[in-house]
Amino acid sequence: MSLTPDESEIWHLWKAASEGVRTRVVADITERTGLSDPDFAVLTRVTELGDGGTLRQNVLAASMGWHRSRLSHHLGRMQERGLIERATVPGGVEVTATDEGSRLVRQARPVHGAAVRKYLLDVIPEGQKEDFVALLQQLA
Repeated sequence: MSLTPDESEIWHLWKAASEGVRTRVVADITERTGLSDPDFAVLTRVTELGDGGTLRQNVLAASMGWHRSRLSHHLGRMQERGLIERATVPGGVEVTATDEGSRLVRQARPVHGAAVRKYLLDVIPEGQKEDFVALLQQLA
């Protein structure tokens, strides 16, 4: 069954809003640090979820919802740029943020926070934040 015009408008507004916010947040991070969205996601997970900045590659893939081959290719590019190192260990591969990768993700975090506030959180009227959170929880 096709969407009604009202339903179609809701869908298109949702897409425009979510993609627009995400695009602006990523653009701010990339402009200030040179990290792409996938770079920031990988480095954030490795430094936050990992033990001392090291995380098993399979755990990283699962946490990101990425297929292993996609992650492996992206990690190869990040390794070439000196952002991460990979080491084969018994039972898998460990991914470690380099000093440069750790420095850039530390630099990116406040940029990310400021951008999320600017493009999303500060736009939601104070009296509507609880309803917005409840709606997002239903959608997630």
